[in-house]
Amino acid sequence: MSGLKIGVIGSGSTYAPELIDGFIKRRDFLQVDEIVMMDIDPERLEITGKLAQRMVQRAGMSTKIILTTDRKQALTERDFVVTQIRVGLMEGRARDERIPLEFGIIGQETTGPGGFSMALRTIPVMVEMAREMAELSPNGWMINFTNPSGLIAEALNRHSKARSIGLCNVPITLQSRLAELLNVDRDQIVMDYFGLNHLTWIRKVFLDGKDVTRKVMDEILYGKESELSGYAFNKKMVEALGMIPGGYLQYYYHRDKILEKLLSSPGRAEVVMKIDRELLDLYSDPDLNEKPLILEQRGGAWYSDAAVALISAISNDKKETHIVNVRNNGSLLGLESDVVVEVPAYIDSAGAHPVTLGEVPLSIKGLIQIVKNYELLTVEAAIEGSYGKALLALANHPLVTNVDVAEKLLDRILEENNAYLPLFTK
Repeated sequence: MSGLKIGVIGSGSTYAPELIDGFIKRRDFLQVDEIVMMDIDPERLEITGKLAQRMVQRAGMSTKIILTTDRKQALTERDFVVTQIRVGLMEGRARDERIPLEFGIIGQETTGPGGFSMALRTIPVMVEMAREMAELSPNGWMINFTNPSGLIAEALNRHSKARSIGLCNVPITLQSRLAELLNVDRDQIVMDYFGLNHLTWIRKVFLDGKDVTRKVMDEILYGKESELSGYAFNKKMVEALGMIPGGYLQYYYHRDKILEKLLSSPGRAEVVMKIDRELLDLYSDPDLNEKPLILEQRGGAWYSDAAVALISAISNDKKETHIVNVRNNGSLLGLESDVVVEVPAYIDSAGAHPVTLGEVPLSIKGLIQIVKNYELLTVEAAIEGSYGKALLALANHPLVTNVDVAEKLLDRILEENNAYLPLFTK
């Protein structure tokens, strides 16, 4: 039986060894014959690609690692293509974080105006790539990690025929933290988890089928795990919600406090760029033949676990449950069936089938709906190059204070990203 043929677009990323390590760990039940690693930066690709080859050789695997700057080569006759690109590079992320702060608005990579700016640059590229894949690998699957993941999934859902699933490492990270809290294996934990990418809540936590939500909530509210999901939220609000907010909700629930913190500290992009340089220097060592521990500082914990487990579930028709970004199809009542949500889904050889979760609680329904409306407008703006829809998208986002600020902010975003936004004219 022949093994899988994988493409990885954005292989110059310092995350690349993490993904290769994921395939190595699962080699006993997931045979991979070939991985085409593609990136637009040949120097970075040479570094990460050579490390990948050494890692595979050390593991005693026969997997062939091919390095290329030709995107179509990585999209041709592939069973799976993992996408992890960053249009505008890390300097673009730094601008995305900095510009909103100049207007007194939170600047964050994927949330609010920062995520909006990133989406405008990235959506046209990802849609073009997906359309190419639909022709070159019509039976293949695109597994997308490219941020902002939910917005990219929505764009591919509406403007591509490629088979695609959006993935984020936040759910598996939370599952791992819960397992650590309860001193059990991660696979014993099941979460009733729902929302949009980077706008999620955990309604219930189950351990071997037993509801342990109250125990977890007590640890968050009264114990030492107030930051279990990534932030110490207002305890009275968490108690009133009766749910565990995902970490990215800090930007909505504690806006002023977060803004003050961001204004007084270096941007995350600057920190990541420093780590990236250190990692690339480390990867260049010809004696290094395994994933270095320092990679964990880069963020994206358990990224390879999420990606490779999903690939295994599809290719082996496992009928497992994974939390993914997928078309709603009635999973969450209160949202249209054709929009993308982040929910548990049964995964088999036919793809992702979202679990029916019922009504969205009234306490959070409005926030989910308005952010989804912002996402839909952003996708339309990016595809059409529409200034008007871009303005409406920003004006609809809860983090943007008013339409006058939205206009000035949009003009600044378009000016700073002019080289990446050929579709836009005011």
